[in-house]
Amino acid sequence: MKKRQLGTSELFISEISLGGMSLSTDKTQAAAIVDMALDAGINYIDTADLYDYGANEEIIGATLGKRRHDVILATKVGNRWAEGVDGWHWDASPSYIKEAVHASLRRLGTDYIDVYQLHGGTIEDDWDGIIDTFEGLKKEGLIREYGISSIRPNVLQRFLPASSARSVMMQYSALDRRPEEWFNFIAKQGASVVTRGTVAKGLLTNSWQQRLQHVNGFNTYTAEELTTTLTDLALHYNNLHALAIAFNLKEPTIASTVIGASSQQQLAQTLASYEKINSITDFKVANELTKNEYYQEHR
Repeated sequence: MKKRQLGTSELFISEISLGGMSLSTDKTQAAAIVDMALDAGINYIDTADLYDYGANEEIIGATLGKRRHDVILATKVGNRWAEGVDGWHWDASPSYIKEAVHASLRRLGTDYIDVYQLHGGTIEDDWDGIIDTFEGLKKEGLIREYGISSIRPNVLQRFLPASSARSVMMQYSALDRRPEEWFNFIAKQGASVVTRGTVAKGLLTNSWQQRLQHVNGFNTYTAEELTTTLTDLALHYNNLHALAIAFNLKEPTIASTVIGASSQQQLAQTLASYEKINSITDFKVANELTKNEYYQEHR
């Protein structure tokens, strides 16, 4: 498993990362997946305080145990649960971030977080206060680096130049190429992209035909366009799962692609596809068959 530098930080993370959101709440099943990932050379695990009301952090923390120092551990803050209320609300206030980091540390069973990410953001947020808070957490040694999970161009333009953020988590895949416009900008700010949605809800895996039966399009692709695009991609590249990973990792701004796994079988499929990405070197057809669109909102 190759590693790439996360922005200009001292962190080097595996090209494939394990997304915690898909992990089972069964501790035994989750531990088996995490151990399998670590044994395969994956050293970056991404979670959030939002997932399963914090239980996801607890499970990952308990599973890592003595292997904690072999892992670059990332979690997120900003989406706040309220007791007695369905759903969550956005809270990026400095006071809440300071409160939430200690709660995450406790659940993860660790005394530091490698990458602490704001789990969204709007242009109206108190960005000076947010940045000062993250910088303060770094000075305290509670976090090593920080970043943001956001696709909003105006948020990235406000946050990155004014901070020392080194990570931007974004949805990106061959079926959602909107972030490409911003890769150079992000790199110039000393940050890297960590992608989510790489396999596009399973449409960019070798189970794409079955997945097609359960969706009515994807993003701006109609059902008909999606069927045609995936059929043509599969005919040319044969292994859509390998293509999905290779398509993302062809971008030097991307440090890692986060892929979830709810079973060891799913993780094994991802790892097997990763082993085949070096056989895909020509992305001309993939670029021609897929839409290269731009974000229309939050500009």
